[in-house]
Parts: sequence; structure tokens; C-alpha cells
Amino acid sequence: MSFKYLPNMEKLEDHSILERVLGETAGVDFDGFTAADVREALKKDYLSITIRDYAALLSPAASDFLEEIARKAQVETRKRFGNTVCLYTPLYIANYCANNCVYCGYNCKNKIQRGNLSFEEIEEELRSISATGLQEILLLTGEHRVKSSVEFIAEACKTARKYFTTVGIEVYPMNSGEYRILHEAGADFVSVYQETYNPEKYDEVHLSGPKKVYPYRFYAQERALMGGMRGVGFGALLGLDDFRKDAFATGLHAYYVQKKYPHAEVSFSCPRLRPIVNDDTINPKDVHERQLLQIMCAYRLFMPFAGINISTREGAKFRNNVINICATRISAGVKTSVGGHSEEEKGDAQFIISDDRSVDEIVEKIQSLGLQSAMTDYLYV
Repeated sequence: MSFKYLPNMEKLEDHSILERVLGETAGVDFDGFTAADVREALKKDYLSITIRDYAALLSPAASDFLEEIARKAQVETRKRFGNTVCLYTPLYIANYCANNCVYCGYNCKNKIQRGNLSFEEIEEELRSISATGLQEILLLTGEHRVKSSVEFIAEACKTARKYFTTVGIEVYPMNSGEYRILHEAGADFVSVYQETYNPEKYDEVHLSGPKKVYPYRFYAQERALMGGMRGVGFGALLGLDDFRKDAFATGLHAYYVQKKYPHAEVSFSCPRLRPIVNDDTINPKDVHERQLLQIMCAYRLFMPFAGINISTREGAKFRNNVINICATRISAGVKTSVGGHSEEEKGDAQFIISDDRSVDEIVEKIQSLGLQSAMTDYLYV
């Protein structure tokens, strides 16, 4: 793992958030928490909950209180978000990548079918997705600045804005000026996953490419907000390392960015490892559904106003459960290949999904739970 920035990488003067997150995460002993610590954390509201309480909610001791934690998380979710669950879908517009990340189907050493969509194909895909009723889109690429240039992504954002009220992007980390270009082209929201916050493990699983520069990725959300983005998303790839520490660090990262940029909308994603093309042995190891639910509920209690996304990495039964407890956004009608919504796929998938339900099927399920489906949670006036 490198802390040395590459040429043309924007370096922020203030590195205090990184230092705090790494320092506080290293100092936590999750096995040291007791049932009394968990009960104390559950007594508190969001104005009084502390970072130590948050750690207690993620600890092994809290697993015996999962029902109680989930009930409280459900109450907090209803207070802040009502009965509404927002739907979105990802559109992969390219899968070229310059990084060699051992867990990812897009890694530059993996022999997969590569491709990117033409602007005409992007518009056709967007038109097809829009016809399902969705109004929120997430545009994704592999991390390759040549095959997926800032200009290419900006043009895709402009086209997406014609069909969707909310446009998110999940691409390689950029400088603040580049994020501003994408924001002016129509992007609202940027998601960047640190994958793992453990610097040693980060170095071990990122063998080569610009992604090896740990702090440049860490500060991507700040640069996105400096570039004018409305909101930013955080996440770790659960199962790469100690999932409790990675979840704890993810929450701290979002918490300190929110304090520094109080206007920012913040959300969490909670991806677990999934099998990839040419390697079906990858799995989330000790991160089972109970642990994933515990993490999501801890996020809700620590940062009750944050959105929480649940992707098709998870199965239908689990996704149905968590939208009734703490998740506020759910993907539907998903393809993780390049294209595939309107025509044939042009490139292989990043990972293998677990829930292939259509938009209509997801909407029907949401309504059967007594919840209200929303195709967007933001309108421009």
C-alpha cells in the first residue's frame, strides 16, 4: 500500500480524518465489550450515542441482542424515512480496468470479455431502464482513465439526466475539478468503496494500479463534495479483512466527513464478497447474514439520517427483511454486465448477483410488506 500520490493526483492539505479513522479503529478491542456495554448503547438516542457505543453495537457481545437492535433500528428508520423504500438500478457502461485487485472480476489480469458502450448504446440502455418506471440510475465503469475518460463519463451523465431525476456514479476516484465536471453534467451522488481500511490488507489485495494509493481513495468523498456533489456513499467490501473493524472504520469515515461537510447527504453500502468470473471460490468467509444485519443496524443507530443501500449481492429473502428494518434503498432489475438491459451484453459481469427480480417484482414485494416504493427521493425545482 502506498501513501505516495501519483502525478496529477490532488492531495488535500488536511489528512486529519484519515489519521483519526485509522487510529481509533486500531484502538478498538471488540472482544472486550460486554452485554452491559450493549445495553447501555441501546438506551441512548442519536444525540447521545458515542463512538464507543457504536463499537459495542458491532461487537460479538451484541449478537445476542440482535432482535432488540433490529427493533430499535426499525423505529429509527421509520422516524427518519417513513415507510418509503427508494428503488434504483446500476448501469455498467464499461468494464476496462487498470487495477489488479485479487477479489474483483474486473481486475486487469482476469481474462474476461471487455467492452464499453457507445453513446448511442448508453442512451438506448437508459431509455429501456426508464421504461420500467425507475427514476434513479447509478452509472458504473471499471477504473480505467483512458477507456472510461472523464469526458466519456460526463457525456453519459448528460444523457442520463434526460431520463432520470437522480444520477449517481461509481467510478474511479477523481480530483475535485473532475468531479465538478461530472456534477455540472448531471451527476448528483458519488459512491467510493475503500474495500478494506486495514492498510496492510489493502496492500495485499491491491497488487498494482493507481488504486494502490490508499489515501487518494480515502479522500475521494471529500473531493467529490468539494466538486459540488450533493451526496457521497461509503462502504467496505465485507469479508476482505476483519469485518467488524472495516464496518467500524466505514462508519467513522462517514461520521467525520458528515461533521466536516454538514450539508452532505451520506449513505452506506454493505457489499459482501461474491464469486466472480473465473473464480467461484470467493466468498464472504465469516460474514454471515446475521453479521451483515448487525452491521446495517449499527449504521442506522449511529447515523440515523444516513441512507443504507442493499444490493443484489444479497438474496431476495434477506433483502426483503432488511428493507423492513433499516435499508432505505434497494436495487431492482439489475445487470452487472456491460449493457444487457435493451440489447446483448457487451462485457462480462463484475460479480455474480443473488437476486434477479424485476422492478415490478420488487415493487410488489415492497407493497406486500406495507411499505411504499419510491422511484426517486429527490426532485429538482
